[in-house]
Amino acid sequence: MYSLFRCALFQIDPEAAHHLILGGLQSAQSLGLSGIIAARPASDPRTVMGLAFPNPVGLAAGLDKNGECIDGLAALGFGFIEIGTVTPLPQPGNPKPRMFRLPQAKAIINRMGFNNDGVDVLVANVRRANFKGILGINIGKNAATPIENAADDYLICLRKVYAHASYITVNISSPNTKNLRQLQDEDALNNLLKLLKDGQQKLADAHGKYVPITLKIAPDMESEQIAQIAHLLMKHRIDGVIATNTTLSRDGVENLPHGTETGGLSGTPVREKSTTVIRQLATELQGTLPIIGVGGILSGADAAEKIKAGAALVQLYSGLVYRGPELVGECCAAIRGA
Repeated sequence: MYSLFRCALFQIDPEAAHHLILGGLQSAQSLGLSGIIAARPASDPRTVMGLAFPNPVGLAAGLDKNGECIDGLAALGFGFIEIGTVTPLPQPGNPKPRMFRLPQAKAIINRMGFNNDGVDVLVANVRRANFKGILGINIGKNAATPIENAADDYLICLRKVYAHASYITVNISSPNTKNLRQLQDEDALNNLLKLLKDGQQKLADAHGKYVPITLKIAPDMESEQIAQIAHLLMKHRIDGVIATNTTLSRDGVENLPHGTETGGLSGTPVREKSTTVIRQLATELQGTLPIIGVGGILSGADAAEKIKAGAALVQLYSGLVYRGPELVGECCAAIRGA
């Protein structure tokens, strides 16, 4: 059914289609029709970061930036939902058009630029949602905030979302906010992680609960930088790492329509890059903290590959655009059988 629906969706602007899908999912949930859209996967519980996940397949950040469709998305059978990226203040993001499909490569290029309604709106939306499962909240910095003051933005968001999140993801790897990836450099990351860990401990004491922090990293790094990041994650006792965000590479898509658009490339072309990063992280970390694998998962086999490389959990994004809700159950089944 989704393949027919996708043909119609692909006739309209990708960003317009995105909002149409979210609205439709939320409406279906409100009307009690979610079961028609997707069957719930069999239970496959995993305990990661001290949290009990009903299955290991989650939704990556970016699809529901403002937390407007949490209940509708949860009805698709995900073991966890990650919303955001959210920033302290609302911002429109980059000029449109800023999202492009590359169907021949089963890929998407986006340069959204952390468009969102601000952290206060996201928190209000989370409070209204009925979802009681594992909810990750992905936080970033405003585009207008100088990179040297980025930690201030992350700490503002950390404080505001802490009470409402199962875990919090620190996004320093989007290619669509100027200079953001500089925060992956050793000195900058060391300082940021120290401040975040101090903030987490104070909030844990204030709220009487410990909320894990994960770091989302890019696929476009040399082995030496991956090793440095792994060392800093262990040094500062960060709770998990999400590998990876979108890539700046255009290998294999440069000759396709829209293949040279500016932005981050996701989907099939990033699969191998992401898995390579996961494999090295697993070697460096030696099980000291879990890896959440994301990037180019368009089949159950792709999801199982991430787990075999060392991921404890996986997340989907572009694969949903090309495969639809059935991909969730397919990935759960493949991981269970791996």
